[in-house]
Amino acid sequence: MEKHTLSQDSELLTEIAVAYYQDEITQEEIARKFGISRIKVGRLLKRAKEEGIVEINVRYHPVFSTRLEQQLLARFPLQRALIALDHQDDEEQRRQVAALVSTQLSQMLKDNSVVAIGQGRNVAAVADYPGNVPTRNCHFISGIGGTHRPGDAINADHISRRMAKKFGGISETLYAPAYVENRALKEAFMQNGTIKETLDRARKADIALVGIGDMNENSYMVKLGWFTPHEIVDASLHQGVTGDVAGYDFFNAQGQHVDTVMNDRVIGLSIDELRNIPCVIAIASENTKAMAILGALRTGAIDIIATSAQNIRTLLNMTK
Repeated sequence: MEKHTLSQDSELLTEIAVAYYQDEITQEEIARKFGISRIKVGRLLKRAKEEGIVEINVRYHPVFSTRLEQQLLARFPLQRALIALDHQDDEEQRRQVAALVSTQLSQMLKDNSVVAIGQGRNVAAVADYPGNVPTRNCHFISGIGGTHRPGDAINADHISRRMAKKFGGISETLYAPAYVENRALKEAFMQNGTIKETLDRARKADIALVGIGDMNENSYMVKLGWFTPHEIVDASLHQGVTGDVAGYDFFNAQGQHVDTVMNDRVIGLSIDELRNIPCVIAIASENTKAMAILGALRTGAIDIIATSAQNIRTLLNMTK
């Protein structure tokens, strides 16, 4: 008897939800139709949302995003700003931004396009975003060397392979570690013919896909052991570092390069080399990254920024 009651209850919630949200019948009309009070209709509609019978997705009207994009493009020399719906959940926010970048790449990629791939969760989210995309005979290249665990899934080489599988074409590995202990070791690696040739091809890419990092004690670089939490805090407080592009090339709020303990220890594309790539797409989905995005845009290396509406609004307020 209890199960039957619950089933009937669910059916009533569904009927009322369909009438209100789909058929656009007013709550007063629903109350008369079902012989219940207007107040009870409101309560049932609220329950329908709480129990997952109704899911409401609010999306920005294209005019809203276009307006924000136009304001940003008036202040920075960008080709485009890809602006995603704000979301409280970091994973969903990352997915929303990745969807925009995936669509942008679908429009840009042509046969024989060369794409340099960076590391990190935001770049990985583009490779992992589901959906049909046009197949292109593209060449994806790791723009930075490999990392050890726990960074495998967001390692540039792993992302490059998944991008190649998603869009078609091939993936090229940069057969070098991302981080080495000193400058002499980096120079030794750079003399290797295979490494040099791969980096030369990455430098000549048509498109680069990179992440923007902020100075966070829980950052990817700290997890990999490249930085200690103390070094991150020190770089931020005493050197004025606000963020990084591609996982290691650091800058201040004015977009100027800042020397850190990472200098001459990373095998990968630098900001200077990214500037020579025709289209650099930088991704920063997290709503804590407005200051990092500002510094990245001021480097002059970014052509397309992909982020949240909240970050764009904050940027516009900071640059009035």
